[in-house]
Amino acid sequence: MAKRDRLSGNEAVAIALRQINPDVFPAFPITPSTEIPQYFASFVANGLVDTEFIPVESEHSSMSAAIGASAAGARSLTATSSCGLAYMWEELYIAASNRLPLALALVNRALSGPININCDHSDSMGARDAGWIQIYAENNQEAYDNMVQAYRISEHKDVRLPIMICQDGFITSHAVQNIELLDDEDVKNFVGEYEPENYLLNPECPTAVGPYSVTDYYMEAKRSQAEGMKHAKQVVLDVAKEFAGISGRTYGLFEEYAMEDAEYAVVMIGSAAGTTKDAIDRLREQGEKVGLIKIRLFRPFPAEEIAAALKNVKAVAIMDRAESYTGHGGPLGADVMAALYRARAQAFAVNYIYGLGGRDVRVEDMEHVFAVLKQIAADGDAGETYRYLGVRE
Repeated sequence: MAKRDRLSGNEAVAIALRQINPDVFPAFPITPSTEIPQYFASFVANGLVDTEFIPVESEHSSMSAAIGASAAGARSLTATSSCGLAYMWEELYIAASNRLPLALALVNRALSGPININCDHSDSMGARDAGWIQIYAENNQEAYDNMVQAYRISEHKDVRLPIMICQDGFITSHAVQNIELLDDEDVKNFVGEYEPENYLLNPECPTAVGPYSVTDYYMEAKRSQAEGMKHAKQVVLDVAKEFAGISGRTYGLFEEYAMEDAEYAVVMIGSAAGTTKDAIDRLREQGEKVGLIKIRLFRPFPAEEIAAALKNVKAVAIMDRAESYTGHGGPLGADVMAALYRARAQAFAVNYIYGLGGRDVRVEDMEHVFAVLKQIAADGDAGETYRYLGVRE
């Protein structure tokens, strides 16, 4: 039976992991993800899980150990943030290229420098092309629900890729919200036991993991990864449908908020979507036809579906909480604009960089964005498509 509780995002993720009871959890602390292994270590000490918890000397080591455990046939994971993810960089590619279905609880934090411990998406966006599935949460409930679904997606025989479950540092990781937890037994039955087909410790099937790949094989290996990523999109939807059956909460590739008749839309990722919903509610009361697309699944990127959801809007603002330093926008902006171009969409599109280093995003800021979109549609000209929101020039 479901239980209501008040939890931070970090504690909610840790409880999901307790319910899953993974085999191996190597960990090294870094703000603001430290609480996840801290909470989980208490579960180990109190005998609530039988996970092998391994304190290691660095984030590179934590991902290395998770990879080794997964290759050996164990269900493994680790957690990190920011520079910790950067320190894992080599290992991220190894995990994906070895088609290992392990999980990473990532608490998004600005990547140095200058040194900053607050939220933006520069860490996970920097790793967006490493071959990992990436799923993002707006709030604590979603962080918990996404983690419960993670292994079902990652371990699926048509996918077999590592998965990154992301939430916003401090904004959700440390803020306490009311959430609904599933019954332990329901989670156990939903996730199931991990039964790998091929693994290093299987004496009946000798396996090589991570061999040197000569020119004749490297491209085929990458093509295999790409095929798994293509399949992930449908698996995410199938798992979400089954999850709705035990939770009553529905998930898709993204959430559409007030998009039925929207003429002006915002596309974004993470906790600022809640602020944007408040702005939309205010503007809807004034008769403005505004809406939101909140991305849940960023890798693989649901390009066709997003373009279809935006087909009737006059103008759209794509909001990036990370810079790409391309001179023309951020990573989400690049993907959404490419999707619109391929779909021959007629909407004017602008890309905003916002909220870097934890800068506040207010309801008034998002009302301003919608006002700009309305003016763009009236003028028939997007003007400068690469913009910053809330910065002192």
